[in-house]
Amino acid sequence: MLKFFEVKVGDKVADIMAARGYYTTILSQVVGPQGIVYSVNNAFIKGFVKDTLDTRLQNPMFANVKHIDGEMDKLALPTDGSLDFVLIHLNYHDLVLKNENRAAMNKAIFAALKPGGVYGVVDHYAKDGSGTEFVESLHRIDKAVVIKEITEAGFVLAKESDLLRHPDDPRTEGVFKHRGETDRFVLRFEKPK
Repeated sequence: MLKFFEVKVGDKVADIMAARGYYTTILSQVVGPQGIVYSVNNAFIKGFVKDTLDTRLQNPMFANVKHIDGEMDKLALPTDGSLDFVLIHLNYHDLVLKNENRAAMNKAIFAALKPGGVYGVVDHYAKDGSGTEFVESLHRIDKAVVIKEITEAGFVLAKESDLLRHPDDPRTEGVFKHRGETDRFVLRFEKPK
């Protein structure tokens, strides 16, 4: 998946809604000591993971990670357009569920990314046309909602990947019932050059 997003050694990246840091730790190793990873949780996610990420990041191998928890509409990311990549993995629907100010968050991510920078979003498909109806009951979101909100911030949808597609998923069950087998979309947005 990170090949699809073209993450490379030396990149400056951010993992938004990082939870316990699964992608934070992978990104840390991919970008290497020359790169930087900003790892962010909001109060909602922090309530689930407690200090797990803090403890994990004490390992010296993650010295290139900057842990900056806070609310999504006030992301403490650089504002100088220096980031190469930002990822939200399986949590955009939670931003909707908790009524986070996604417009402000997406604008902050836009400002943080360099021209041509990539904003990757992966989440569980809800039925087409369902909007945000199933973000709480099934933890799924209509892909069209994500595309609309992120392109409104100035991004362009550059590519989609079918890497995590599971077409047999009826999209009618909660995502925890068949963890890892849900139909997921992988969207690559880019900040125009």
